[in-house]
Amino acid sequence: MKVAIAGASGFVGSFLCSFFASKEWKVSKIGVKDFESGLAEKLSGADIVINLCGAPIIGRWSEAYKKILVSSRMETTKKIVDAIGTLSQKPKVFFCASAVGYYEEGDNDEFSYKKANDFLGNLCANWESEARQVEGAGVKCANMRFGIVVGKNGGAIGQMLPIFKAGLGGKIGSGKQGFSWIHLSDLARAIEFIYERGLDGAFNFTAPHPTTNAGLTKALGSALHRPTIFPVPEFALKLLYSEGAKVLTSGQRVYPKRLIDEGFEFEYKTIDTALKDAVS
Repeated sequence: MKVAIAGASGFVGSFLCSFFASKEWKVSKIGVKDFESGLAEKLSGADIVINLCGAPIIGRWSEAYKKILVSSRMETTKKIVDAIGTLSQKPKVFFCASAVGYYEEGDNDEFSYKKANDFLGNLCANWESEARQVEGAGVKCANMRFGIVVGKNGGAIGQMLPIFKAGLGGKIGSGKQGFSWIHLSDLARAIEFIYERGLDGAFNFTAPHPTTNAGLTKALGSALHRPTIFPVPEFALKLLYSEGAKVLTSGQRVYPKRLIDEGFEFEYKTIDTALKDAVS
């Protein structure tokens, strides 16, 4: 068995490489230079192709950076889809990252939802549409709508740890905004689950019990045995990130209905258990 992973050096990609290697799969890591030449060779013989490429979404969304956010997702996805189309032996499934930013604030699952009609919502929708072009080559596509990924040694939680360890952490704004998340282990197991059952389409890669920003703050403080009494005002984030502050100041409660309906069992169902593992 072979898996090809674009974005293999990142937080999620590194974990997936180790996960599949532990199952004695052959892992092909697709780097930046491979998009210039040799991409088809890297993909050749793969049973699964996973695309995680994309510039960090948290940042100041200048018009120039918005173009980077779009191109780093759309162009790499198109190149992978085009390369797959040239292969004589094609993969069974193309897994492409997306995000819960696809949805408006409030409760959402894959069947009952409101799509966000803003930059992030449209970016996710267009990214998913580009990925689904692979179906024209007879390959299944699974769009992975990631919540915040929780795990050891990196990711958004890793960036927060120094502040919280110093006892300077706190909720953002009211703290009532939804916070949808998934543990790295469940993310990897969900990919394997979808592949083994021959499924495709959009899947929410989120734990069954979303929390709030305040809930995350409390759980992280508890896991670290530190106080969380320093709230971050929304206006400060808007000054720092402009429109990009929306990623931090708003949120959704997104439920993994398709995975649950198909019988997937989450190992980490609550933010408390996930964070205790992440900081251990």
